[in-house]
Amino acid sequence: MAGGKCLALIAHDQKKDDMAEFARRHKEALKNWRIVATGTTGGRVLEAAPELDVTRLKSGPLGGDQQIGALIATGEADALIFFVDPLTPMPHDVDVKALMRLAIVYDIPMALNEATADRLIADLHL
Repeated sequence: MAGGKCLALIAHDQKKDDMAEFARRHKEALKNWRIVATGTTGGRVLEAAPELDVTRLKSGPLGGDQQIGALIATGEADALIFFVDPLTPMPHDVDVKALMRLAIVYDIPMALNEATADRLIADLHL
């Protein structure tokens, strides 16, 4: 991926609506970033804010979470917003833990819920 800061977006299960609304609400700030997102999340973000630069990767369970992990590990993702759905069974639990680990190891800003993501946007001037 070339040029500019890159923000990774993931929303699991019932959090996709929240991510779409988050993107719509913050679209002016998000215009300054290249966005990579897992497949369905990326589609929902583009529906909510079609003016954003969104690259859709594979769906999370089909490897998209790992693709984002690779972008973090190679220094291509500069921040991560990952809306985890805590009220559904945790088939994604290993993906969540792996992405959290990589964000911590590579010391990139990470938000796991909407309140923290709002703060991250304000603090980083996303």
